[in-house]
Order: sequence, then structure tokens, then C-alpha cells
Amino acid sequence: MKLFKNQNTAMQPSTSSSSSIRYSALGLGLLFLILGLAGFMPNFVTPSENFTSAPGFGYIFGVFPTNYFHNAIGILVGVWGLAAFTSLSGAIVFNRIFAILYAAGAILGLLPFTNTLFGLTPLFGNNIWLNALTAAIAFYYGFVKPAEIAMSSSSTAQPSV
Repeated sequence: MKLFKNQNTAMQPSTSSSSSIRYSALGLGLLFLILGLAGFMPNFVTPSENFTSAPGFGYIFGVFPTNYFHNAIGILVGVWGLAAFTSLSGAIVFNRIFAILYAAGAILGLLPFTNTLFGLTPLFGNNIWLNALTAAIAFYYGFVKPAEIAMSSSSTAQPSV
């Protein structure tokens, strides 16, 4: 026998709000999974004009500088985004960590002495704006949107007596 009806329905986020957070993780995950996989396919990578560049270095779609390590990171982030899509809390955590790391990547890409992450992976060129744009999207869905949901649910919650 049920003694209590679902008392915390006011605390549940609206379906569209939680869906948008989850779908942002899915979208970012798919984007980086596709970019990471494309980096390993020679047809999608334009080789560098500099013959002294490291093996695996090139430009995905002729636009984004990449190397093997960068591609692997893209695949890992993509798979993580797909996995985070399965729950609201996972999507929020993914978006928050993604926003912080990719904002840091954009800032490091602007600095001449760190624009290759100390020789590991290219953060320069068009990667700067890609990292900044995706970090801004993740910031909104990781920090701003959950706060809006929390504020709206706390203002509609009725104190129980």
C-alpha cells in the first residue's frame, strides 16, 4: 500500500530542460567522435605543407590542425559524451568538465609557448575558436541551465507541513 504520493514532483526538472542538457552532451560527443575518427582517415586529412612536421600531423577537412594524439582525445571525449547522454547528472558533469577543459585549451592555444600543449597536440589555428565555441555551449548546459532548473524548481516547491 502506498502511503505517500510522489511528494517531490516539484523538484523534478521539466522534461524539455533536462532533455536539452542531455542532448547537448550527445551533440558534443557526436561532434568530437566524428572529428576524432575523421582524423584517422587519410581522405579527410590534408597533410601539412611543412615536411618537418611530426608523423600524423595534418588538417582535418583542411581546417583543423590535428595529430594522432589529438584524434584519440577526440574519440575518447566523444565516447564520454555519448555515455553521459544516458543520465541527466552524467550530462551535467560532462558539460561542466568539458567546458573547463576546452576553455583552457582555447586559452592555451592563444599563447605561443603552449599552443602545441608542450609538443603533445595542436591547439592553435582554427582549434582555438572550435574549443572556445564548444566550451561556451558546454558551459551554458553545464552551469547555467542546471541553475535555472534548480531555481525554478525551488521557487515552485511548497513547504510540507
